[in-house]
Amino acid sequence: MELAFLVPGSLAQITGGYLYDRQVVDGLRARGAAITLFELAGHHPDADARARQAAAAALAGLPDGSLAVIDGLALPAFADCLAHEARRLRIVGFIHHPLSLETGLSPDRARHFAELETRLWPLLRGALCPSPHSAGALIAAGVDAGRVAVVMPGTPPAGPRPPDRAAGPLRLLAVGTLTPRKGHALLIEALARLRSHDWQLDCIGSQDRAPATVAALRALIGRHQLDGRITLHGELPPAHLAAAYRQADLFALPSWHEGYGMVFAEALAYGLPVVATTAGAIPHTVPADAAILVPPGDVEALHDALHRLLTDSALRSRLARAATAAGASLPDWPTAVTRWAAALQQVAA
Repeated sequence: MELAFLVPGSLAQITGGYLYDRQVVDGLRARGAAITLFELAGHHPDADARARQAAAAALAGLPDGSLAVIDGLALPAFADCLAHEARRLRIVGFIHHPLSLETGLSPDRARHFAELETRLWPLLRGALCPSPHSAGALIAAGVDAGRVAVVMPGTPPAGPRPPDRAAGPLRLLAVGTLTPRKGHALLIEALARLRSHDWQLDCIGSQDRAPATVAALRALIGRHQLDGRITLHGELPPAHLAAAYRQADLFALPSWHEGYGMVFAEALAYGLPVVATTAGAIPHTVPADAAILVPPGDVEALHDALHRLLTDSALRSRLARAATAAGASLPDWPTAVTRWAAALQQVAA
């Protein structure tokens, strides 16, 4: 296989989408694929002049008939050149989730991204998505269903869990970049009403993408006097993240939207009960018997779900068993990369 892979900025960024991109690139290269990686300069997804210039130059330099995969976060940068280049190149989108569904956008920006993606998606030869939910957005926008393939991400092996602790607070874990879409503020508000219970929350994820959100979360923690009980760790290397999963008793992340939710799959692999929302692809990723799912934005329902799991050890055990069973059925990364490569060939044809 020979292809160009175009991503916004550095491939080394730690988010679910970039991790999926990186696993695909590294996995295919390990099998002998010739992949030309373009780490596009500029600001994405707003597609400033620098981003548009980098996008146009990357495609212009490819020979006719080349296969190119564009990460959906970079797609707006190709708005000016995609129609022309799609006539001579085989361009496939890797669409993790619609940009218009990012939490915190003004109505005008959300409408801008929705209109832009509705115009650009049908120009692609095909698209790969991590979930039926994301694929459905493309099909609803007019992309033929035969040109859209769903390939679930892989999940790393979890290894054995340590024995249950005899004492100490219940350890809650939230993994996700600190942005409005991940719902950390809702989680803090719900836990503030449960201060009489013995719990500790570890939040792991980048604090660089939305500084205003991070400042607001720190202020919220301080206002509720939870500084000693909630820790914002920032990004952690894989070994430390794996240790955090193994030491946790419960995974909680009330996202406003997810195109798949790789951290939820990881939580299942580690046998953790999950508290999450019904938003986006989460119900497709997390089985109902392994989680309590609440409506997005519903702090009262989130509080009730957390209260149930903090106080009912039998419920935690039942959900943990179901999570372990669900996690055992998830594909590993080599399997996911094999399926991704096959799906790419299918939609590129």
